This record gives sequence, structure tokens and C-alpha cells, in this order.
Amino acid sequence: MRVVYTDPAWALDDSGQPDLARADIERTAFGSDIELRLGLFDGRYLVAGQDFHDHVRGADALVIYRCQVTPELLDAVAPTCRVIARSGVGIDNLNAPLLAGTGIVSFNVPDYCVDEVSTHTLALLLALERSVCTQDRLVKSGQWNIHAGGVPRRVGTRTAGIIGFGRIGRATARKLQAFYTKIIAYDPYVSADLMAGYGVTATTGLAELFAAADAVVIHAALTPETERIVDAAALADVRPGAFLVNTARGRLVDPAAVLDALDAGRLGGFASDVFTPEDPNDDPTARKLLTRDDVVVSSHRAFLSVESERSSRRRIAEGVANVLAGGPPPAEGRVT
Repeated sequence: MRVVYTDPAWALDDSGQPDLARADIERTAFGSDIELRLGLFDGRYLVAGQDFHDHVRGADALVIYRCQVTPELLDAVAPTCRVIARSGVGIDNLNAPLLAGTGIVSFNVPDYCVDEVSTHTLALLLALERSVCTQDRLVKSGQWNIHAGGVPRRVGTRTAGIIGFGRIGRATARKLQAFYTKIIAYDPYVSADLMAGYGVTATTGLAELFAAADAVVIHAALTPETERIVDAAALADVRPGAFLVNTARGRLVDPAAVLDALDAGRLGGFASDVFTPEDPNDDPTARKLLTRDDVVVSSHRAFLSVESERSSRRRIAEGVANVLAGGPPPAEGRVT
């Protein structure tokens, strides 16, 4: 049997090239009966096109990272593929509606990086609150000015809002409570009683949350319902000077609407770990955001730690091996 990891970031060596020798965790899980192959690479992993489809053809299992499940991909791996695993929390690129009825099992790892993403969210938000990145850049360039970047506000008198109250939203709520006086949240699928159990006040909608919060963090899943949930209409209700932080999915936020809100002074700052396309330098609107002192970004690494990466790899490999041996996928991450 053969398992193809289409685009594993962990497999790149110090020179940026895929190195199968790094797959120690995977080899332990798969043993000698399963062949492990890395994705097709040409300066970056290729995750579409005829060469890519020829590379994965005949695989018994796929492990995807940023790769999208498409009809063309399924045609390439049919009829041998029995399982597709997503190395990450989100499932949007697993394309569950497309997989439904194919007989291919799919799963993700929904909880391996709860601590990391919630901590990264706080790091980005506090960097905005205290103008840390602006100060760092100026002092290192020889410009010493305590007022550069503006005079910060007292966080302990402020309200923070959370969009999406799943695993990561709940962990972030606990950490926000160390800094902000009140935490509110919006999630139509979570009861006000459950939120109250975390010391959080439920809001009835985005308009209420944006009007009341001095800082808003996004932890919603990406679905057809939530795509561009933070758009011009949503930001029209934002409390003047509020900060917005996105560590969930790039397509939850309309970057043009964020840029307009920053220009108009409705938003006081924006921080994001995620963009669409993945690298914001590849998008004209996102590139404009990158030039601003009131914007802080990172390269989709909120999930990352030594511990989280190794845990995810182990759980993915063990889950794939179990399915190929005739067992079920991990119950906590099963999608189809």
C-alpha cells in the first residue's frame, strides 16, 4: 500500500527541499508494509495539474495540508484511495460534499493546536495594543520615540469579542480574561449558558458584538455560511478604534473592507496569521495592508510548536494506518 503526503511543510529540510528522512514519526506508524511518498516538488509543492495527478495516481491514502480535494484529484486516485486525511484543524479543503458518497474516509485533527493558536491570537492582539512592532522597527533603525505608534489605551478597562466559540475560541476566552475586563462572543451554534460557563457573555449577532467590543478575534470555521463574514457591512458597526485579529481562515475576512475601515479610522488596527491567497504578497489588496504600521502579520504559523507538530503528525499517521488496516478513523476528527 502507498500513502502520499501531498504538501507536508514538516518534510522540508534547512535548504527548503523535501527530505524523506524526516519522516521518522510516519515510518514508525506505518511500519514496513506501507510505502511513504512525499509530494511533487518544484521550488514549492505542486498540488494541481496533470503532473501532480500522475504523481498521486494509485495511492491508497492521501495526507493533505494546503492541497484542495477536487474532482480531478479524486479521479486521479480512484479507485484505490481509501482515506484522505487533513493535516490540520480546518476541513474546508477536504471538500466533504465532494467526498460524500465516494466511500473515501476523511478526517482531520481538530484539537492538536488549541493552546498554540489561542496564544498566538493573544500575541498578535497585544502587539497591536502596545504598538510593539512599530516600536521594534523604529528603535532598531535608530529612531527612539516613546510616542511613535500612538499612545496605547488601558486594556484592563476594555471589552474583547470572539467570533466563533469552539475549542480555540474557548481557550482564547480564558487567556483574554487575564487582560480585558469583559469578554463577549458570537456563535449561533453555542448556547449562552455554555458561554456563561466560561465567564463569557453571548451576543445576538455580529452587529451587537462589533458595536460593543474594543478588540475582536476570529475563531470561526470556514463554511459557505461564514465566508467573508467580516465584510464592509459587518465593519460598518465596528466600535471606533477597535482592533481586529484573524487566526482562523483568510476567507473569513474581506481584506478590501478591512483596508477601507483602517483608512476611515473605524478600525484601529488589524492583525492576521491567515490570508487568501496564502501569501499576502500574492494579492494586490493584501499587499497594501502589509505596508501599514497598524497592521501586524505572520505566515500562517499560529498552530506551530514542536509539540503540536509532532502530535499532529503522529495522530494523522496512526489514523491513516488504522483505516488501511481495516479499522475506523479517529472518532474526534472524522469528516466522512
